[in-house]
Amino acid sequence: MAIRPIVKYPVMSLKEVAKPVTDFGPDLEALVADMAETMYAAPGVGLAAPQIAVPLQLCVIDISPKDQPRDLIVLANPQIVKGEGAEVDEEGCLSVREYSADVKRFERVWVTAQDIKGQPMEFMAEGFYARVIQHELDHLQGTLFIDRLSSLKRSLYKKKLKKILQEEERRAQEKD
Repeated sequence: MAIRPIVKYPVMSLKEVAKPVTDFGPDLEALVADMAETMYAAPGVGLAAPQIAVPLQLCVIDISPKDQPRDLIVLANPQIVKGEGAEVDEEGCLSVREYSADVKRFERVWVTAQDIKGQPMEFMAEGFYARVIQHELDHLQGTLFIDRLSSLKRSLYKKKLKKILQEEERRAQEKD
C-alpha cells in the first residue's frame, strides 16, 4: 500500500471520462488499497481513480465516523440508474484547492456497480452517502463539483486559484 499524489485542478486529466474496469485481479486490489490509504491520509470520505491519475471507473468511499471501524466501499463501473428528491449542501473536493460550495444533488440514488471481485451489486443510497456517490461518479465522467456551480462562482474560484498557484510558484522558487 502507498499514498499516491492527488491530482489537483486545473490538471486536464480530471476532465476526461474514465475507462471501464475490465481486470478484477491482484493489480486492482493493490490499486484499491492505495486509493483507500490515500483517501484516509488526505483525509477524505471518497476518492475516484482519476484523482490519482488512473483513468478507470473505480472509486472508494468510507463515510463511517472517525471513531468507528472503517467501512470501505469499492465501486467499479458504477452507474446511477435512478435519482429522487433534491437537496443542496456544501461540498469540497480533494482535487479542488481551498474551496467549497453548495451543490444541488439527488437526495436518493439507485446504483449498479461491480465489487472488487467483479461481482454485480445494486443498492439504494440516501442523504450524505448519496451525495458522496454522486460526487465520486462525477469524477469518472470528467466532472468536478465546481462544474455544477454558476458561471459567476466558477469565475470567482478561478481567480482565487490563480492567486493560489502564483503563491505556490513563488514558494517553489524561494526553495531553489
